[in-house]
Amino acid sequence: MPELTTFTTHRRGFLGRLAAGAAAFGLGGVVSPLRAAQPRSHEVSANPEFEAWLNKITGKHKMIFDVPEPNKGFAFAWARVFLNTTNEAYGTTDGENSVVVVLRHSGIPFAMKDSMWAKYPFGEVFKITDPKTQASAVRNPVANMQPGDFPIAGVGIDELLAKGALVGVCSIALTLNAGMVAKKLGTDGAAVKQDWVASLFPGVQIVPSGVIAVNRAQEKGCAYCFAG
Repeated sequence: MPELTTFTTHRRGFLGRLAAGAAAFGLGGVVSPLRAAQPRSHEVSANPEFEAWLNKITGKHKMIFDVPEPNKGFAFAWARVFLNTTNEAYGTTDGENSVVVVLRHSGIPFAMKDSMWAKYPFGEVFKITDPKTQASAVRNPVANMQPGDFPIAGVGIDELLAKGALVGVCSIALTLNAGMVAKKLGTDGAAVKQDWVASLFPGVQIVPSGVIAVNRAQEKGCAYCFAG
């Protein structure tokens, strides 16, 4: 559309001249907003790993499960139900659809292996009960699941990752919660976070923040489901 191209070019030139004029008259307060309003030819991410993870959202049917609270791990059950029912209804396979689970705020412990649950009081800190013992969990209740653990098979985080599901964990939540736990234990927050990061399930992506991951996944075409 030539008309649109011409308008965009004229608009860019007009805003640039206006910003320059404002600067010349000492109106610095308006220069930054004017420059920000100029069209950008492209965006360059400072986090290519995050963008590569987002670019895997290519399924015919796409859903993001937003997990700010543990909610007994139901996000993973709902992810499996979404895949099962979509496959049954439309004749697809798991690999032809996209499931994204974003663990943020208090939902982050599900991204970590049993060793961290035993080492740190995740069950107490995050108020997560082990469905088998009915006590505070000292293992990840949505990992390494055995037949009969849940009425629907394949709901474990490790099983979903193996089927191509995308799981992201919030970097900010890792930092803040590691600091909180470290304070209770009288140790160093950075060391605790490093320990947690090392114990993430293979394939879990650390995202800049949970909220930007939720936003960008929707921009990639995912429907939204609040799962916490």
